[in-house]
Amino acid sequence: MRQGLVLSCHDCSEGGVAVALAEMCLAGQIGAQIELRSVPRDPYNAYAADEAILFSESLSRFIVEVSPEDADVFKEIMGDLPCACIGVTGSNRLHIAGHMDPANILVDLPLSALEQAWRGHLSSSLPLISTPTKRRKLKEADYTPAVHTKSPSVLILHANGTNRDCDAALACRLAGGAPEIVHVNQLLNGDRNLLDYHMLVVPGGFSYGDDLGAGVLWAADLEHLFGDAVRQFIADGRPVLGICNGFQALVKAGILPGSPLSNPSDGENDKGRKVTLTYNERAHFECRWVYLDPQEDSSSLFIRGLDEPIYCPVAHGEGRIAVDSLETVQMLWEQKLVALTYAQPGGAVAYPANPNGSVMHIAALNNKEGNVLGLMPHPENHIFPWQHPSRGRGGGGLDGLRLFENGIRHA
Repeated sequence: MRQGLVLSCHDCSEGGVAVALAEMCLAGQIGAQIELRSVPRDPYNAYAADEAILFSESLSRFIVEVSPEDADVFKEIMGDLPCACIGVTGSNRLHIAGHMDPANILVDLPLSALEQAWRGHLSSSLPLISTPTKRRKLKEADYTPAVHTKSPSVLILHANGTNRDCDAALACRLAGGAPEIVHVNQLLNGDRNLLDYHMLVVPGGFSYGDDLGAGVLWAADLEHLFGDAVRQFIADGRPVLGICNGFQALVKAGILPGSPLSNPSDGENDKGRKVTLTYNERAHFECRWVYLDPQEDSSSLFIRGLDEPIYCPVAHGEGRIAVDSLETVQMLWEQKLVALTYAQPGGAVAYPANPNGSVMHIAALNNKEGNVLGLMPHPENHIFPWQHPSRGRGGGGLDGLRLFENGIRHA
């Protein structure tokens, strides 16, 4: 890589050689012709079945693409490490021949078929990335309410470092919405107008690298750059959903849980704020699946009709909901601002069921009107039945798609 020999590289972790090759073909929009007999493998597995070579997830293996003229130099650099040329790129198909009999063609599919399989349940391509258009600079007086269309339009806000925007867009599409990923700069320069949309999603990730703390810089954008539009959006009753880093941004911006419990962001400090999100109680990153119980008393439109828990993953280092006093906790419940709590079916809630140590096991907060919801877990990562971690052992249900369906329904 340092010598510029590597054109592309992919690890063989999830799905092995077959899936890695398919993903590389999709990413580069170019096909490949592969012979499994050339794939390096343990001498004891010299006669392994084609399926084992295709899908083995053995560690520390990479598929590397180099130009033909650089192949010899690459092999020289690799030295005694096991490597071999397993095929060539070209055409618009992925073609894989068996290792015992090269005439036995195991895979011969066009890129379009690979893409359709990768997209799963979706039959049409997704307009996940917005196309910038020339629009005049908008002033506050130009803001007009959105006009309803057949599918409510959803703005998926993107900032540098955001990495769950495509997941959120997919969830919104499956829920019946028309999502569009929009970079904050597109709002800033007038290419897009927030009030043209019916719903806003602030997705997870590490906005601006979390250089000043989780969600702080993004909160500054929401408050100072787009504050008037965001306040109007919320006042109109349009749904707003903040997930993980997006939840942190909504809290730091003073949008959640709302006055009098929140004050505008003041940089790195939480001075004057009664509710905040801070480092996990155990001071390390948490990545695990959790149960979330909907609270009947909550005013949140996102959990209406939910009569069973949601099961979805968390992935955060700063997700602990903390308050300044016991009175604040009581106020959260009295004003019906707690939408979801961490749960443990059949037992008392403790770590790791409550992964970050949030006060009173609170996992999600909403505003008093109920149209803004923020939560640390990722419901967008459990929207298909096959995403359930116990699917192969009979587990299922409790998906997070219902939150998005409620939001789209209200929008």
